[in-house]
Amino acid sequence: MDPLDIWFDDAPGNELPLPPDLAAIYGALRMPARPDRPHVYANFVSSVDGVVAVDPPRGTGGDVSGRDPHDRAMMALLRAIADAVLIGAGTLRAEPLHLWTAEKLAGELAPACRALRAALGKPPQPLQLVVTAGGHVDLGWRVFGGEAPSLVVTTASGAARLKAQGRAVRIAEAGGGPGVTARAALAAAGLGAGALVLCECGPTLLAEFLAERAVDELFLTVAPSVIGRPRDVTTYGLAEGRLLGTDHCGRLLSARRRGSFLFLRYALPAI
Repeated sequence: MDPLDIWFDDAPGNELPLPPDLAAIYGALRMPARPDRPHVYANFVSSVDGVVAVDPPRGTGGDVSGRDPHDRAMMALLRAIADAVLIGAGTLRAEPLHLWTAEKLAGELAPACRALRAALGKPPQPLQLVVTAGGHVDLGWRVFGGEAPSLVVTTASGAARLKAQGRAVRIAEAGGGPGVTARAALAAAGLGAGALVLCECGPTLLAEFLAERAVDELFLTVAPSVIGRPRDVTTYGLAEGRLLGTDHCGRLLSARRRGSFLFLRYALPAI
């Protein structure tokens, strides 16, 4: 796979020990290690006109990227360094056979991704951290099948609904409100200082987490497509259902390019 063209990179943190195959594609990757809480980063692909999802819950990011191999390699790399991948219930319902691990996407880069996790002292697979307020997920889906550790974080009513399925899946209740905040989910999972958490939830849940100021960074692939917003097809933007305003402006940390795709990284205003 051809390397990404590096326009600039001002990302802070320690340089991670990328194996040669991954370093040849991405270059140096630095990630902060917070002393007080996990470092949370999201990954999305967007069209030029800002569409990240088409016809949800059936559509996926691959419909926006055209399943670009460099975008898939970027997703695999970000999963490979994660202690946990946070998944929303809507995302899970859209891809019930998916597993949020590097190998699912990496193809020929799978050995390098496994070597990277070993070099970082991480277990073979990241925790699959599923967040659902209502508990409307099927615990028979692949993500709960034991290929990777999993945990469902939900409300009291959601926990009752899930436990009624009678399956041996770890379930944790987070808070007494109607929803689950990002910080409550991380606390329920025991993810503390120094952990890296990749947020692969959908744009509606991401908007709630952004409003909570719980996301530190955004890795954004901009695909050279203009999708549009037809009246008869549902499309979502990056932060759906929330008006966040200009006080949520990010700072561009790095910019890479391959062909007509841009691979951007932003620091976000977080607490």
